[in-house]
Amino acid sequence: MEIDIPEYDPAKGLKVVWENNFKIRAINKGDDFVIEANKEGLVSLAKQMLSIAYNDLFSGFHIHYEELTCLEKGSASFVIELK
Repeated sequence: MEIDIPEYDPAKGLKVVWENNFKIRAINKGDDFVIEANKEGLVSLAKQMLSIAYNDLFSGFHIHYEELTCLEKGSASFVIELK
């Protein structure tokens, strides 16, 4: 499998790529935070995490995931951040 990892552009930021028909839901279940996703949602998240990891970005770089932008209705918001 080959994965195209978008390069970071300081003027435009990191291009966030979503697979067609992705679905992602994030919920708090007691002491657990659960991310439920279809195949396309998991691939999308994996590509985004690889983009953060392999673009030599600064510590603290992050992507917000929210119901209004990319998560299914009723989802909890979360952030993926580079440390």
